[in-house]
Amino acid sequence: MSDYSTVEKKVSYGIGLQMGQQLAANPFDGVDLDALAQGIKDIFEGKELAVPHEELDAAFKEINERMTAKKAEQAKVAGAEGEAFLAENAKKDGITVTDSGLQYEILVQGEGETPSASSTVKTHYHGTLIDGSVFDSSVERGQPAEFPVGGVIAGWTEALQLMPVGSKYRLYIPHNLAYGERGAGAQIAPFSALVFEVELLEIVS
Repeated sequence: MSDYSTVEKKVSYGIGLQMGQQLAANPFDGVDLDALAQGIKDIFEGKELAVPHEELDAAFKEINERMTAKKAEQAKVAGAEGEAFLAENAKKDGITVTDSGLQYEILVQGEGETPSASSTVKTHYHGTLIDGSVFDSSVERGQPAEFPVGGVIAGWTEALQLMPVGSKYRLYIPHNLAYGERGAGAQIAPFSALVFEVELLEIVS
């Protein structure tokens, strides 16, 4: 194990972590960590570049094209899977489908007030992809979330205005009412349908 006892080594390691986090957030297939480290060393040591700038530019262009094509294919798959999932889900007992395409299931019907689009609310929620993978959960964090009803994805804004305080609904949200063609972060691909369990705890204002 390397010795990171000095401040300089700790900070150097920390910079490496930051670079690694940036690359891991948007990786490409075949990333070579040895070549990456060599590039850093060559710059610091003032060595002649192992790969000419013209070849580097061409390589970056090719990798970007590959990544764009891969994301487009992933989006196509996610969109088709989401549409098929929602079409089947709409047939199930207890599922309500609104005019916008939002689907919801009432798990607990509260008896409190219902928020408006201008309200701020406190909720507990658990968000998954259609395969059940969790991408965000205030329940798992053990800390309710507070936010304006009009400041979240469209599917949430619509659903919250249907929910009296004390209610718990399961929402099935098509991509156009969620994060659409952009997706969100590394976990939510473009055109992904999402599933949330939402408990409305309180209207804050």
